[in-house]
Amino acid sequence: MADPFTIRIYVPDGDPDGVRVIDRMNWTGRGVAFPRDVWGRAMSRPELSKPGVYILVGRVESDEEDDLPLLYVGQTDDLLNRLNQHQKDKDFWDRAVVFVSTNDGLNRAHITWLEHSLIRRAKEIGQCHLDNGNAPKEPSLSEFEKADTQAFLREILQILPLIGITAFERPRVIKTTEKSTPVVPEAGAIDSIDTIIVPAKRDGFQRVFLGEDAWWAVRISGGKIPHIRYIAAYQTQPISAVTHWAPVERIEPYGDTGKYRLIFSEPAKKLEESIPFGQAKQGSMQGSRYTRLSDLLASKDLGELFKE
Repeated sequence: MADPFTIRIYVPDGDPDGVRVIDRMNWTGRGVAFPRDVWGRAMSRPELSKPGVYILVGRVESDEEDDLPLLYVGQTDDLLNRLNQHQKDKDFWDRAVVFVSTNDGLNRAHITWLEHSLIRRAKEIGQCHLDNGNAPKEPSLSEFEKADTQAFLREILQILPLIGITAFERPRVIKTTEKSTPVVPEAGAIDSIDTIIVPAKRDGFQRVFLGEDAWWAVRISGGKIPHIRYIAAYQTQPISAVTHWAPVERIEPYGDTGKYRLIFSEPAKKLEESIPFGQAKQGSMQGSRYTRLSDLLASKDLGELFKE
């Protein structure tokens, strides 16, 4: 178990949604987090006159549902001027956080190493999109400097989730199902809901459901998560039918908006006969639905399954 720790958050304007100054006892660093719309107040903070590393957070502008945030990680000797520039030339971000040293212990090599490490970690974890073009090369540090800078990074990584930035956290598995041959109970058997049916557009279905043996950006009611063992894909128009299903190996968080990624334990199986929309009510498959796999496979259409 990790050691317990205390974070202090100072709200200079009395607005918890405004500028927040983050500190820890016995830490030589300090963070300043703020939404973009209070940049005029944030720019007066003395911390922004120092060199440091910063993270801009926003969203991808896309027609597809994608709950991963868009991040830009940078470093600079002059945070005020650099962020003022990003206020003008980067439209995507709506909040930011900067980290500096309170004792001026961070030089250009240190902040470049922090930038390099944060970008590398974000790429490895895959819980965000990066707006960065080329990742910086790892600068050369003495073993003493590297040890100190690694400790500074650990402090940053402990603080980020507490201010709503989870892109540097490895996803925690919410549910795991043992790999075994799926057993489909008889239709009508007394059993709890075990299957989630998700709507899928053609491109995402081919690329992710079939190509990656996974599905994501799924919102699942917390009480249903422990019972989910299977996932079925309802292909939207022009197919308008459930065509495939797969056993779920694990469920983990996806992005930072309370949705999940479902990883299959084996490739999806194609149904011998697709289950059409049929007489289901209009809008029935605009979002996820829950059922038992046995009942799904025994249904002639979704209207019969949902008794609509």
